[in-house]
Amino acid sequence: MPNPAKNNVTDSLHRALLSRRGFLGDAHTGLLGISLASLLGRDLLASEHDKVALESRAPRQLGNGKLQFAPRAQRVLQIFCPGGASHMDLWEHKPSLDKYHGQPLPGEENFLSFQGRSGNLMRSPWPFAACGESGHKISTMLPHMAQHVDDIAFVHSMTSKTNTHGPGCVFMNTGHVTEGFPSAGAWVSYALGSANDTLPTYVTIPDIRGEPPNGKANWSNGFLPAQHQAIGMNAQQPIRNLHLPSQVSAEEEADTRQLLELLNQHHAAQHPGDSELQARMESYRLAARMQLSAPEVTNMSGETPATLHLYGTEDANPLKAAYARNCLLARRLLEKGVRYVNLYCASRASGVDGLLNWDAHRTLVSDYERHCPVFDQPTAALLTDLKQRGLLEDTLVLWTTEFGRMPTHQAETTGRDHNPDGFTCWMMGAGVKGGTSYGTTDEFGRRAEENPSSVWDFYATVLHILGFSHEQLTYYYNGFDRRLTDVHGHVIHPLLA
Repeated sequence: MPNPAKNNVTDSLHRALLSRRGFLGDAHTGLLGISLASLLGRDLLASEHDKVALESRAPRQLGNGKLQFAPRAQRVLQIFCPGGASHMDLWEHKPSLDKYHGQPLPGEENFLSFQGRSGNLMRSPWPFAACGESGHKISTMLPHMAQHVDDIAFVHSMTSKTNTHGPGCVFMNTGHVTEGFPSAGAWVSYALGSANDTLPTYVTIPDIRGEPPNGKANWSNGFLPAQHQAIGMNAQQPIRNLHLPSQVSAEEEADTRQLLELLNQHHAAQHPGDSELQARMESYRLAARMQLSAPEVTNMSGETPATLHLYGTEDANPLKAAYARNCLLARRLLEKGVRYVNLYCASRASGVDGLLNWDAHRTLVSDYERHCPVFDQPTAALLTDLKQRGLLEDTLVLWTTEFGRMPTHQAETTGRDHNPDGFTCWMMGAGVKGGTSYGTTDEFGRRAEENPSSVWDFYATVLHILGFSHEQLTYYYNGFDRRLTDVHGHVIHPLLA
């Protein structure tokens, strides 16, 4: 006869095994879900109650800077042309180069520059034309940018501490020649905080041709909390891995997010003051929110044909079309509240000088006839679009490069060598006195002569327009109160509106 006691034990063991299998199966699914949950966030929660609960545990990021002045700008667009764009071939007219073309540079007949001996003085291959009511002369290679001269404040007396591309780009972006320091965008992110809960505070848009010299060091957070590093994206490669796996249901997703948030909060409570941990948690939350916002901001299908034509997004030149789409993406990001956008036109050095960036050592004419059309129309369209939409009223626009070029040709070439002793950068938009120029290089464009300016002066002025004293916006690190301008810098007041 069957033994009832034995049957009861068997049934109990069977139920226990089923329960254990179920538990392990559920645990396995849960762990897989947790690994996915770092890309999910509070805006996708199943109920409004859950949204409110998570919002209270993860408040919107606030800025850490204390305003010292009434801010004129709320956000910054920095356009960067890596390679050392030539000031006397783009922005600063030098009649003496026409007059003394082919003659030695006085006092520097045997000067050895970055790549060797310099040749004689060389005029710009392109004429300059007076533009706008200000009459400022710029190269006829930039006919679209000529429309904006009356809104631009030029700094013709910039100087750098290095004549090498990598350190030069890092210096222009961070105020330090060596890597490991926060970029200007990271400082602004730290100071102002987020203006949008669904997009990064700081975005960099690399050129389709690649990253600039020294790559990600140009938009690093340095010693600032990790959340202030830029998110890299462009129109050709939007942020990847934003879509949910098809096998994960909405219920599993919501439950896993809730569990992950509880675990995160418990872990954070055990490690108070750990900024890296907090930054990582916030970056995961941001990644989740970007599942909705990033595809929207990178989707340009809603732009009008007139806007696409203005930028040149369908141009036959694939480099120009790609840069045009990046310019349009920059406008969309600024419009959505991103605080700082780095937009790159050109990339790293290559085996052929001047092929991928503005480093015209050997063939200035062919190099700039390649780069200027890529840069001119899309950049001018971006500025026009920002102005038409009223965004220039509280957006500061910067144009930068790491150094300039020599007024002489490089020996045995028709190009120009590096020149860190004098070059041009400019500003426009909120807080800027348009149609003005500050400083000059000497008559040949060789060295900053009138009102020499530094990267630190440039960023002291940027921070002033944003409402901050560059001397008081600091971060304590390794025994020092660090700042973007190091121990230097003065606000260039003639640039201010």
